[in-house]
Amino acid sequence: MNPKTRQLLLNLARILISIGLMAWVISRAGLDKLIANIRTADPRPYALAIFLAFIGILLRAVRWQILLNAVNARVPFGRLVYLYFAGAFFNAFLPTGFGGDVVRVLEIGEGATSTQAAGTAVVDRLTGFIVLFWLALVALPFGAYLLPPATTLVIALLAGGVTLGSALLFEGRLLRWVTARFPRSLSLAGDAWLGRTYGVITACGWRAVAGALGMSAIFNLMMNFAGLLIARAFGMDVSVWTLFLFIPVATAALLVPISISGLGVREGIFVTLFAQVGVAASPAVAFSLAWYSLDFAMALVGGVIYFAAGVMGLRGRK
Repeated sequence: MNPKTRQLLLNLARILISIGLMAWVISRAGLDKLIANIRTADPRPYALAIFLAFIGILLRAVRWQILLNAVNARVPFGRLVYLYFAGAFFNAFLPTGFGGDVVRVLEIGEGATSTQAAGTAVVDRLTGFIVLFWLALVALPFGAYLLPPATTLVIALLAGGVTLGSALLFEGRLLRWVTARFPRSLSLAGDAWLGRTYGVITACGWRAVAGALGMSAIFNLMMNFAGLLIARAFGMDVSVWTLFLFIPVATAALLVPISISGLGVREGIFVTLFAQVGVAASPAVAFSLAWYSLDFAMALVGGVIYFAAGVMGLRGRK
């Protein structure tokens, strides 16, 4: 089987999985109840959540620029905003949430090499995950009583694993030593593309990483507040601590590319998690779809910007 056929079959399987999971989740929630939840939702807090999602794009562009500046790459802020919107478009329609990162790297344009773009994009993404799980750890003392011990343990282990793994990645010496005997193309200590990109990751420096973590803290706090607004729009009586715990779990699960843009997987996870705090399946599914719609709104704007840039010949400009 050639690679193109294999990829086509994998994507078809992911589409079928998405459809099957969504059908199961909606049948569990009840289509009539779900429609009623959506129709009776308060649009005002939801509109504010959409606005915060747009602000989130700007904050993440600032975070990436901090890292690029640290490795002496100079990319205009406006282009970074454009790349984040374009990335949102591809993230919304590809099986994994990393497709947009590839687009950001490939179309970085003037002021940065591909290795600088790739290395800083990795740090950019990781600092967001680190803070997301740190917030979950902060929330554990306030919300752990709401969850079964197994769920609490999973959250704590994920937070610890992300933190430790990222620290080892940023520090550099241990991973270079471990991979020194690997083939040149796979060694983090070598001068092949992977090694050069890893050099950019470690060259960011702890000051820039701290700055990126600070921007990530602002971004994640804001998006958790957006989640609270969505919950209020659907009349869900949940605390912000609950969202600090549930959103990281759902985000981590979506890294496994078994469906298109996490459809079905996300909804099933939120139904399961919210059930632990007494929220029925119907509003939980409505929350999940509304949460996804924040990314989808950014994707629609990103799609328009991306194709307009293509018409104007601005993609990947050197």
